[in-house]
Amino acid sequence: MKLSRPARRASLVVHVVASAAWLGLTLGLLALGVTAAADAAPVAVEAAVRCMKLFADWLLLPLALLTLASGLVLALGTPWGLARHRWVYTKFWLTLGTTVATFFALRPGVNSAVAAVAAGEPLPDAGDVLFGPVVSLSAYVFMTLLSVLKPWGLTRRGRRLREHRPGVRSMGS
Repeated sequence: MKLSRPARRASLVVHVVASAAWLGLTLGLLALGVTAAADAAPVAVEAAVRCMKLFADWLLLPLALLTLASGLVLALGTPWGLARHRWVYTKFWLTLGTTVATFFALRPGVNSAVAAVAAGEPLPDAGDVLFGPVVSLSAYVFMTLLSVLKPWGLTRRGRRLREHRPGVRSMGS
């Protein structure tokens, strides 16, 4: 399946906007997590973790899924392919992994922090509000670098497909 030029451009815009929003939201979650972990004032800690919960519940997962879906559309609808280039393949698995981690690790950690703080207890573990955003932000910055630099060349499957396409010259000729 090959996307038409307008469909490819629209998919690319959706993917870039969703990815940038996901990265920015994660940076905001990190700032709120640092505030919650470093501030001794219970009101500030509660406000920070409640904001984190709001963002995690309403924005984070939809942006993650939109990034994953639009990336798949681009990979499958353009010559880049999903398993032809190592950088695309790596980005796919990192996006899938961070999406799953968002659902099963980051959100539950934020929810437990909110529950504890709302009950008048101190923040149980700063890691609950810091670890997820730090790991996610690192992964998103790495994926952005992959998108810009496009390192590592073709996968074994990509080389095999290139060799079997008639009329396609190799990069060295």
